[in-house]
Parts: sequence; C-alpha cells; structure tokens
Amino acid sequence: MNATDDERRAELVATVRRLDARGLNRGSTGNASVRCAAGQGVWITPTGMGPEVEADDLVWISLDGTAVRGRWQPSSEWHFHLAAHRAKPGREAVLHTHSPHATALACLRRELPSFHYMVAIAGGNHVPLVPYHLFGTEALSQGVGEAMAEVDACLLANHGLIAAGESLARAEKVLAEIEALCGIYLQALAVGEPALLTAAEMAAVHERFRGYGRASRAP
Repeated sequence: MNATDDERRAELVATVRRLDARGLNRGSTGNASVRCAAGQGVWITPTGMGPEVEADDLVWISLDGTAVRGRWQPSSEWHFHLAAHRAKPGREAVLHTHSPHATALACLRRELPSFHYMVAIAGGNHVPLVPYHLFGTEALSQGVGEAMAEVDACLLANHGLIAAGESLARAEKVLAEIEALCGIYLQALAVGEPALLTAAEMAAVHERFRGYGRASRAP
C-alpha cells in the first residue's frame, strides 16, 4: 500500500468522525467509501462501526464486488456504494447518512425539487428519490446506480441520503448542503407548496456555477 492510500484512508476516517460531530450522522447508521489510489477498488467503512473506526478497520472491495480484503465485514450497503462509484466517471467518494431532515423527507417519499437554486449543487435540477427497497439488496443498488448516473445526491425512500463527489471534501459539502435544503423545504411545506424554479432558471444557475468561486482577480 502506498502513501496515497494511507492518506485516503486517514481522510475517510476523519470524514466519518466529522459527520458524526456535525450531527449529519449518528453512530454506525451511515457508511462511507473512497476510491483506492490505483482506482480499481474502494475503501469502505466496516459494518457496525461509527466514529470509533480506525484506518486499519477499513475494508477494501474491488469495483466489481468480487474481491474483499480486511479483517472486518464491509458495510451492508457496499452494493450501492459500488453502484454509485461506477455510475459516474471521476467519482471518488460516496457518503451515506441518516441525517434528520433528508431522512424525514425520504420518509415522506418526496424528492427534493428545484425550490431553491442551491439544489444545483448536486449537479441536477432536483435530488431524486430512489423507491424503497430493503437495505443491502441488489434492487436498492440498481436504484442508486440509476439515480446517481447524472447527479451527486439522491434520497432513499424510508431510509436516508447519499451524496458523492470527486473528493471526500466535495461529497461532504454536497451532503451538508442537501441536508440543510431538505430542512428548509420541510419548513416551507408546513406553510404550502413552494414555488419551483423552471428548467431555464436552473440552467442559468448551472452555467453560473461552472465558474463560481474559481476566478482570480485581475491585476
């Protein structure tokens, strides 16, 4: 194992602990994964472990799911982690949590629509809802793979939230923002149905996001 893999495992452990500390996950209810340095597999949290996880506890699984290395069993959700990793080129990290607001919306079996422009942070005009399937099943894995082919977040009916990105930092940013938006959306629903942005309005947001925060100042 090279230094890059050591760094990725350390970052994954730090992310799991930070999600718990931020209230975005609780104990061992969620799971997380990151691509290994060579790209042919992922490091994933073991089943039944939360913020107490250490780098040596992480489990390696090949992207096709046929090979597993580690002293513990991988998360029971490893199937949909692999599906999410395979669904979109350049994806390096996948996070799954039972964060309160996203889970509440998922239990209502509602997607997160374009009620606010920041929904675009997940890469689409809405955050889709994957129909309910028993955790750890191929049916759930297939639903996640289909939902996350174009976007970096989805809700799981009666279950929770998945967020992904080209890095753990990006996946965590998407997860935190979608969780916050789900809370705002639920508050709005208590009053009525929020007005939704049109496809054209969301297209303008995506265009603005392409260069947002990356432009240097002219001398």
